[in-house]
Amino acid sequence: MQVHVNSGRKKVYTRTGLDWTKRFSVIAGAFDIPGQAIVDGEVVVVHEGRTNFSELQAELAAGRQDRLVFYAFDLLWRDGDLRRRPQIERKQLLLDLLGENDIELPVLFSEHLVGDGQKLFEHAVKLNWEGIISKRADAPYRSERNEAWLKIKAVQKGKFPVVGFVKDPSGVAALYLGKQEGKDLVYMGKVGTGWSRTVSSQIRKQLDTVVSPKSKLTRAIRKPKATWVEPKFFADVEYRDITSEGLLRASSFKGLTKGTGRT
Repeated sequence: MQVHVNSGRKKVYTRTGLDWTKRFSVIAGAFDIPGQAIVDGEVVVVHEGRTNFSELQAELAAGRQDRLVFYAFDLLWRDGDLRRRPQIERKQLLLDLLGENDIELPVLFSEHLVGDGQKLFEHAVKLNWEGIISKRADAPYRSERNEAWLKIKAVQKGKFPVVGFVKDPSGVAALYLGKQEGKDLVYMGKVGTGWSRTVSSQIRKQLDTVVSPKSKLTRAIRKPKATWVEPKFFADVEYRDITSEGLLRASSFKGLTKGTGRT
């Protein structure tokens, strides 16, 4: 998101240029600064100590703003164009701007670390963060994606019992996954990417051997297109996160094994 301030008038725009000032009116209102400024940043919801995309979606869907936080990470304009200035200078000017005008929550300055990016990434993975952003400190600002900044995503892995699937003409279109929690088998969402047509056909042949007339999940879920199976096969899955609803986010299939076990 970008916050545009022009002599007291405030607007908030999405990356694609949509005017979301009404949806983020509290954030816009926090920028009580004179003159002109364009601040680049990201709106997040912090849940259990880290940003949570599904919680942000829920907050926006409900029209609430109480939990929204704007992490300000760049200053593109301050009574003049700053985009040619080095990144590190723009951040210092941003920090000065926020401090001089006593800008407080829901606006926060996005701190950065200078040093070993690999070690930082390893810590991010241990903390179950989505990843890190690496930026060249001396780079000017450019709107498009470029090599001056890189998004390095952390990937989590798990083994989940397959509880059902969606058919396609030659194999499977998606797998429904579960997780054993004590005596309960709970739903963990679905995975629909990561296999070739040949692998899809092989998965279908294996799952056809364990088809069940009803779901084996402890709590029934409505999936009209599902073919339910006994949870005899386990899918190896990579995923970005687990949502507040307990579902896998951005999952990708990596393999199928038969046996018993727990995720």
